[in-house]
Amino acid sequence: MTPDKHIDLSGLNCPLPILRAKKALADMASGAVLEVIATDPGAPKDFEAFCRQTGNGLMESTTTAEGKFRMVLRRK
Repeated sequence: MTPDKHIDLSGLNCPLPILRAKKALADMASGAVLEVIATDPGAPKDFEAFCRQTGNGLMESTTTAEGKFRMVLRRK
């Protein structure tokens, strides 16, 4: 799957990754896919909670070979 938009939020700590992703999603059409890269250790759980609360879909949550966190979200 190719994301419609990619944002690298490496180096940012909570709550900035969620806030930046929320802003990016707001500019996207319904059903569009956003790929997020983050280094904050809490990011996977934060994005899981964010998607549960907002209705956006968390399609994937993995750790890259470099130790970064990759989340793929689908805009509701």
